[in-house]
Amino acid sequence: MATIRAALDRVLAHHEPYPAVVMDRHWNLTQANRSAEVMFARLRGTPPATASANVIRLMFDPRELRPHVANWDEVAPALIQRVHREAVGGIPDATTRALLEEVLPPGWRELDRTAPLVPVIPVTFAKDGLTVSYFSMITTVGTPQDITAQELRVESFYPADRETERHRWT
Repeated sequence: MATIRAALDRVLAHHEPYPAVVMDRHWNLTQANRSAEVMFARLRGTPPATASANVIRLMFDPRELRPHVANWDEVAPALIQRVHREAVGGIPDATTRALLEEVLPPGWRELDRTAPLVPVIPVTFAKDGLTVSYFSMITTVGTPQDITAQELRVESFYPADRETERHRWT
């Protein structure tokens, strides 16, 4: 894992000045670059502790990021479908099911197999007069033979407009 951690450190550093995070299979943050830390701190009022922060909880909790997602009606359904579809084999394990029951309203806890697959989820964050728009790409790590690495994902945020491209979280 030391080699993988070093590679992830490099990926995160080279994605600056834009936010990027590493998550495990249950959407728990394991690493974040400086821009992501500053972005989360600005939106939340405090940076999330990567050891305990969960991206799904951060996004759906009305005391966390949710109030600052300007296009929530577009983001929420697409994110829910992503959570369901990214579960191993499309079948959520006990930890994922518990997470979904904790944060989602009852009608959103099951996969909607008729919902279209959205390859890119645009998200616009807005707070205190600052508005930034991103789309993100998910990169999986490792191979099926390396289960520990395979469960890691890098989410890299890319500017969706010129204003966001010029914005720096530092």
